[in-house]
Amino acid sequence: MTRRKKSRSIADKVQIRTGRRKDFKKWRAENPDQVHSGPRYVAKKKDQRKSQAAAKLERMNAAPLLPLHPEAPAKEDSSSKDDGGGEA
Repeated sequence: MTRRKKSRSIADKVQIRTGRRKDFKKWRAENPDQVHSGPRYVAKKKDQRKSQAAAKLERMNAAPLLPLHPEAPAKEDSSSKDDGGGEA
């Protein structure tokens, strides 16, 4: 009698709702209206998003204001340079 190979994957061994895990994945894809997250997970994610938004706002308010267009040299100097713009 030959020995069965031990599998490290439990994907085929897990029993969920309709039987095997692959069956559940198929059912979940076919019935998206019946699948929803748990209330604890939704609340946790809502808190995470809220704290992340607050941290982002705090970082934005604490950041120094950078000038968008620092004082550039005169236009004649910049137009004489070959900037590789593609114009002939």
